[in-house]
Amino acid sequence: MSDSSPQGILVCDKPQGLSSHAVVSRVRRWYGTKKVGHAGTLDPMATGVLVLGLGRGTKLLGYITGVSKTYLATIRLGSSTPTDDADSESDSFARPEALAAVDTASIEAAVAAQRGTIDQVPSAVSAIKVDGRRSYARVRAGEDVELKSRRVEVSAFEIIDIRFAADEGHIDVDVEIDCSSGTYVRALARDIGTDLGVFGHLTALRRIRVGDFELDRAVSLPDALDAPPAELICLAEAAGTLLPVVAVGAAQAKALMQGKIVSAADLGAQAPDTVAVVCEDTLVSVAEVRSGGGLKSLTAFAIDLA
Repeated sequence: MSDSSPQGILVCDKPQGLSSHAVVSRVRRWYGTKKVGHAGTLDPMATGVLVLGLGRGTKLLGYITGVSKTYLATIRLGSSTPTDDADSESDSFARPEALAAVDTASIEAAVAAQRGTIDQVPSAVSAIKVDGRRSYARVRAGEDVELKSRRVEVSAFEIIDIRFAADEGHIDVDVEIDCSSGTYVRALARDIGTDLGVFGHLTALRRIRVGDFELDRAVSLPDALDAPPAELICLAEAAGTLLPVVAVGAAQAKALMQGKIVSAADLGAQAPDTVAVVCEDTLVSVAEVRSGGGLKSLTAFAIDLA
């Protein structure tokens, strides 16, 4: 059995103003296939790396979702919005004297407080589910939503530039952030503004990395969706950016596809828990490494082995 439909990973440079779901819809039309998903939502205001899976590539998305990410952002101090970003109008404003008191040292201290392992309360207007409904849907229905804090890791949070315009009611801070999956950059902006007593929200957000998928590999959506589709990253290459790779022969590959445990070459003393198994440059499966070096398929990808 073979499958001629598109199979692989697409790294897209999401344009501003489109939801991640809208990008998926456009890619479905662009490639002429229904089986498309994405690994991690970007808000409509945000731009940058959105990783999509097509065909059997959707099976890899679960392994991509949890990887770390890098963002470029602009935090505006001096006001806040209901969504913690520029997708809604400012509704709270700092006192002029409070904003005038904010200097470089205090901004640096507030940013430093958000580095490392922190307990963060996500933005209420988010996709987190509360009793089966998205938080943003509850907020838009007029409900008060209080989300529980979650532990996230902000491994790097660097200030690139600070532009003081207190006489205009704001201070803009350009930053670069490396963080774990599940970190809300909007919430970082909100909390820095709160710490400084002047409110804060995002005015720009660009994701430049998702794991090892960086912006230089991203393609732009064409204006006309009858344009030739961009080349996809093949399943084996994509899996190799996420997991250690183990090569097997055809007989082992067939056995894995049949649900059997197969032995692999020496994985070393520090054997990984999960590996990508390839056979002649074809991704066979993502497999669990059992004690003794055996491999048990967790997610099967090859369909031409019986």
